[in-house]
Amino acid sequence: MQEINLPKVIFGTSGLGNLYVPLSDEAKLAIVAQSVKCSRKPVVFDSAGKYGAGLALESLGRSLKQLNVSPSEVLISNKLGWLRTELKTAEPTFEPGVWRDLKHDAVQKISYEGILECYEQGNELLGDYRAELVSVHDPDEYLAAAKNEADQMQRYQDILEAYRALHELKQQGKVKAIGVGSKDWRIIKRIARDVGLDWVMIANSMTIHSHPVELVEFMQELENQEIAIINSAVFNGGFLTGSAYYNYNLKDPVKDKDLYHWRALFYRLCKDFNITPVDACIVFGLKAPGVKSIALNTTNADRVALNVAIASLKIPGGFWNEMGERGLINKAFASAYL
Repeated sequence: MQEINLPKVIFGTSGLGNLYVPLSDEAKLAIVAQSVKCSRKPVVFDSAGKYGAGLALESLGRSLKQLNVSPSEVLISNKLGWLRTELKTAEPTFEPGVWRDLKHDAVQKISYEGILECYEQGNELLGDYRAELVSVHDPDEYLAAAKNEADQMQRYQDILEAYRALHELKQQGKVKAIGVGSKDWRIIKRIARDVGLDWVMIANSMTIHSHPVELVEFMQELENQEIAIINSAVFNGGFLTGSAYYNYNLKDPVKDKDLYHWRALFYRLCKDFNITPVDACIVFGLKAPGVKSIALNTTNADRVALNVAIASLKIPGGFWNEMGERGLINKAFASAYL
């Protein structure tokens, strides 16, 4: 395994791709500037061709160049598997209703040749910078789209072929480390059995609201194998901090009343202990076994310094005890890690 030295906070870039809201170039420049200012070097950014059909990569590279940031002071992760294409419809087809004001579409390309094409395009979009942490993006979604069992088997072979290409890039010295990014941690577990990984990014799965015992056990296995874990989407797509979207799906206060009830109780307890929901989500996300870093995304430059500071925040043990006693988190997790 390739050991990678990651800071506690790495900076997600989906906001630079106009996730939910369109941002001006000035706003994006301010976010990148604050990220560079608030991080030790190298500052680590996590991006993907899927983010705004490459817009995030483009915006990141352009902003870094405007700020005169040396490529040696930046470590960029590019989750590969989505290729920018021409926009031929009113809105992009790859993830309707999520991205705003895009001028391109994207298609999924997971194969030996496809992943190399995504890698090359990603570096072109980054301009003077290049991705040195690479992974296959959304292998869970790729497998879920299978029409039948035979198709699923072929798709899994496509994923293995994509990793063959990434390992060749590593052997050639073009990238430093290989990982995987997935919302379904069980797919990460399957891939980790078949592919040599240096790091994994677990998204939407290990949060203060959702932390299944089986996942905790798997993360302990990864820690024992010295595979670095990056925890991502610790706000469950923004729902835990006030959004109506849970894991990028719109939730209804009536149909999903249990989810809203959990959040109301969580907010009340945070207020009792004079901490914010953001504080609790970040600290919990970092405390999970094997987690080296947490990936945080923002559309507000003023939040960057706060997010970095929260990563070192100490939350009173009484808060976690109360969370456990009220059934808001797994009591076993609270006693073991918090």
